[in-house]
Amino acid sequence: MKRLLTAAVLATALLTGGCAGDNQEPSTSTSSGGAGSAYPVTVGTVTLDARPEKIVSLSPTATEMLFAVGAGAQVTAVDDQSNYPAEAPKTDLSGFKPNAEAIAAKDPDLVLLSNDTDNIVAQLGKLKIPVYLTPAAATLEDTYREIREIGTLTGHQAEAEKVNAEMAAKIDGIVKSVPARSKPLSYFHELSPDLYTATSKTYIGSVFSLFGMTNVADSADPDGALGGYPQMAQEALVKANPDTVFLADTKCCQQSAATVKARDGWASVTAVQKGQIYPLDDDIASRWGPRTVDLVQAVADAVSGIPA
Repeated sequence: MKRLLTAAVLATALLTGGCAGDNQEPSTSTSSGGAGSAYPVTVGTVTLDARPEKIVSLSPTATEMLFAVGAGAQVTAVDDQSNYPAEAPKTDLSGFKPNAEAIAAKDPDLVLLSNDTDNIVAQLGKLKIPVYLTPAAATLEDTYREIREIGTLTGHQAEAEKVNAEMAAKIDGIVKSVPARSKPLSYFHELSPDLYTATSKTYIGSVFSLFGMTNVADSADPDGALGGYPQMAQEALVKANPDTVFLADTKCCQQSAATVKARDGWASVTAVQKGQIYPLDDDIASRWGPRTVDLVQAVADAVSGIPA
């Protein structure tokens, strides 16, 4: 059961959190219309002759981006993990195991996916269904690029640029509001109770880096061979002694400050001794879309309350 739980947690992280390792080709955005609403438009290898009106999103992050740029009315179906915003037309379609026939049955004129699982892009290509891949972001710039490209494809380029500008301004303001520290805080970002985590080379890690924090998990995947998502041994974690622990497994695995404090062998960890354990919303902590601002705010609120 433990192995099944781990597999489920990591599968969710891969889809909704975009664990590294998708190996997708980077996209560059071009448009034949200067305003971004004239068609045809081309983004990477995707060319649309007209504005898509029946969009299927099989990526929770892409779903959030679509609605953020004002393309929500064009979205006719989303996958079973797309739970935000509430009005997203959730279906039983899967982003884990995408089924070409099931997707085609929705008669889409654009499909968004986070990765090319089971060569689904080629399968949909044979059906003349255009697919835009939104691979896991590694930096904030990746997020801004994907939002911009989604805006271009859907005819909402101006709205996308506004979303990006507002995100960047809010994040900058939040970071600047946190007093500088003479000594960086260390942290452990928990994806599952069996100590799968994210290093500083991931999108999640880039958020903590905004505050100059150091990641105790970096030594568990120094060369990135594990895609930045290693599993730490408890002994190694206790020895690393993080100042703070952030829990991105509060929904999936019902973890909390209380459950962490109750773990055998954790009593000596600084984060436990000082009560510096911070529950996060699993979805917000695992998606690289517009709600990254909320994750940045959550980290800021946590570190601001820790004496320098």
